[in-house]
Amino acid sequence: MVEGSPASSGSVAVDPSAVVSAKARVPSPEDCDRLGAVLSLIAGPTRIRLLYALDTADELCVGDLALALGATEDSVGYGLRVLRTAGLVTRRKEGRTVYYRLADGFPELLRSDCLRQLVRLTRAGAYGGRA
Repeated sequence: MVEGSPASSGSVAVDPSAVVSAKARVPSPEDCDRLGAVLSLIAGPTRIRLLYALDTADELCVGDLALALGATEDSVGYGLRVLRTAGLVTRRKEGRTVYYRLADGFPELLRSDCLRQLVRLTRAGAYGGRA
């Protein structure tokens, strides 16, 4: 959008420089599609708890993760499969035991700051009062 020019909806920018700045920083529709797909993969409560557990313990097998989460091995196994398919979790086999860990490069700020802050916001009622 050019400063002062009408947008495709027929609107005129109130602050054209802010519009140009925002437009330059907004990810492409393709990148947003990819990000939305990844976020939907971690959106399940069991999968989120798996990420937290693996962040804390570094590496755990399915049985130990199930015990840590108070969940069934089936639900943990399914969650790990989804996270592994997305490239967020890796595994290594030692004999008959498979150990899972967060993938190399998993964003530290997502783990240490973003997810925890979102939990605090939901507890404070910023997301429909749900905890």
